[in-house]
Amino acid sequence: MLDQGAAPPATEPSAPKASRLSALTRRKSVDTLVAEGGKGEGGTLRRSLSMWQLTMISIGATLGTGIFVVLGDSVPKAGPAVTLAFVLAGLTALFSALSYAELAGSIPVAGSSYSYAYATMGELVAWVCGWCLVLEYGVSVAAVAVGWGEYLNELLDGTIGVTIPAVLSSAPGEGGIINLPGLIVVLLAMVFLLGGAKESARANTIMVVVKIAALVLFCAVGFMGFKSGNYADFMPLGMAGVSAAGASLFFSYIGFDAASTAGEEAKNPQRDLPRAIMLSLIIVTALYVLVAAVAVGAWNWKEFEGSEASLTAIMNDVSGQTFWGTLLAAGAVISIASVVLTVLYGQTRVLFAMSRDGLVPKAFGKVSGKTGTPRLNTVIVSLFCGALASVIPLGKLVDATSIGTLFAFALVNIAVIVLRRTRPDMPRTFRVPLGWLFPVLGFLFCAYNMFSLDSVTWVVFGIWMAVGLVFYFLYGMSRSRLATAEK
Repeated sequence: MLDQGAAPPATEPSAPKASRLSALTRRKSVDTLVAEGGKGEGGTLRRSLSMWQLTMISIGATLGTGIFVVLGDSVPKAGPAVTLAFVLAGLTALFSALSYAELAGSIPVAGSSYSYAYATMGELVAWVCGWCLVLEYGVSVAAVAVGWGEYLNELLDGTIGVTIPAVLSSAPGEGGIINLPGLIVVLLAMVFLLGGAKESARANTIMVVVKIAALVLFCAVGFMGFKSGNYADFMPLGMAGVSAAGASLFFSYIGFDAASTAGEEAKNPQRDLPRAIMLSLIIVTALYVLVAAVAVGAWNWKEFEGSEASLTAIMNDVSGQTFWGTLLAAGAVISIASVVLTVLYGQTRVLFAMSRDGLVPKAFGKVSGKTGTPRLNTVIVSLFCGALASVIPLGKLVDATSIGTLFAFALVNIAVIVLRRTRPDMPRTFRVPLGWLFPVLGFLFCAYNMFSLDSVTWVVFGIWMAVGLVFYFLYGMSRSRLATAEK
């Protein structure tokens, strides 16, 4: 429910001075968050993004590796019922997207769910959420970059008949020394981002149009090879298989919240952010289900095992020639590059917000007066993500990304409920319908998907969170701007 005439937020009373014991629950007021919008060390971010560009950022960050690469890992888990797994993951994303839309319209800032948690549940929870976002965005950039290399090889093979040797295109432990394509695509995205948000958004819009066209082309060609018999054994591994696939496929929906990280660079964030988030999720979900249905109809589900470029292989198989598969691979190379670009953008803006609050070093909050972007932040994050992409296998990256994102999304659903209790009179340009029902369902769906992931993923997540908490207690807790204001 959009309210075009929503007034600016009412002034929120400042919090009383916190004691040492209450430091972990100190909150940053909504008014302060909004007032600081765009401000960084040495410059300010530029408000240049329209609703259309925000929607393209959200689609660009979401639509890509999940369908081009992860589909091949998920079909063996669920069989033809992978379409249901996409719906399950989509429902989880939908409930959380509604909560994101409400909060983005009320608190349009760069920190996304980190900032929402800071305003509602306090500094420690905000730090945990921000640390999960670092896992979500940073590791997913690496995972997407790994998938990009698979399609680049398909394109090179179909055009000039050569491929990048496995020793230079695979992670250690998978027959290689370094995944060079993964590193290269991250560095290319870094170059675009250093040019400015508006320029990056234009490039992303072109790439999004290409990726949608590529998936529509796949559906048109793949449908010619559709065999209804492939759906005869619809759920061969039961609901447990669907749940496991759905938890992994949630990776496919990571990124729709990227629009919320552009809150300080949007022209009209209160109006445009909720619209962009919801519109992008609808478009992405429809494409995912359609492509998955055609893919499983064209291939027996057992043929997907070990295929990370399955859509290209299906097109080659159905058409009996390599032309269509090569054309799709070209579209995938462009498509997946847009995911790297937009997710990397989201990562830098979250760290920008955390730096402004004093929880991470000031280097991440410095803004270039020339381009209006956090340039040093962008370089540091890009090199880190590029290093991950070059040495870690895809499967490990996907599950680690999913669990971090699910945890952050669960907190966003709680934040909606808390903010409605603590600030019921605050104007909202969008409200999640049916009161608390959808936020509660969003939290429960996130928890269900988290517990569907394997124990190794939970161990990795536990180690990641432990490292984050150590960093917070040794660095962020005492250097937080709220902490220094109390002294």
